[in-house]
Amino acid sequence: MAEWTIDPARSSIGFSVRHMVISKVRGRFTRFAGTFTLDDADPARSTAEARIQVASVETGDRERDEYLRTSDFLDPARHPEIVFKSRRVERAGRGLILVGDLTIRGVTREVSLQVNETARARDRVGFQAKTTIDRRNFDLRWGQLVETGGVVVGDKLEIAIAVEATPRSAT
Repeated sequence: MAEWTIDPARSSIGFSVRHMVISKVRGRFTRFAGTFTLDDADPARSTAEARIQVASVETGDRERDEYLRTSDFLDPARHPEIVFKSRRVERAGRGLILVGDLTIRGVTREVSLQVNETARARDRVGFQAKTTIDRRNFDLRWGQLVETGGVVVGDKLEIAIAVEATPRSAT
């Protein structure tokens, strides 16, 4: 079983959410860390854990980013990290399903990520993962109706992760 450390300089954790029923706002977190074990012979023995620094959220709009850091949204003063800890890994065709506990704002829910390996070398491995969550399930309930009949911020949050990792002993 190989142990890996996520390289934050070569990885990304991004999200998108519907804005005013018209477009999607995209954002990312710039500070995070994670490790995983990978058992190619028996993926069910694999594990993963990641921690994201909430205050590192960026959407390209300073005013919006500051608002996302208030108690109406991510509230890093009270909840400085988003945490993911795996429960199990399952084969899914050529990819994997990574099931685990995601904690946002102190609320923990089980989520499933679709994971695909993108590349592998002796000292590097790459993966892409994606999932969709309902932000309301994590106490991210701020909302305001708009004239189009929708809400300013959509309920579904699409999460996209690209990981490049190095062997744990190399870090």
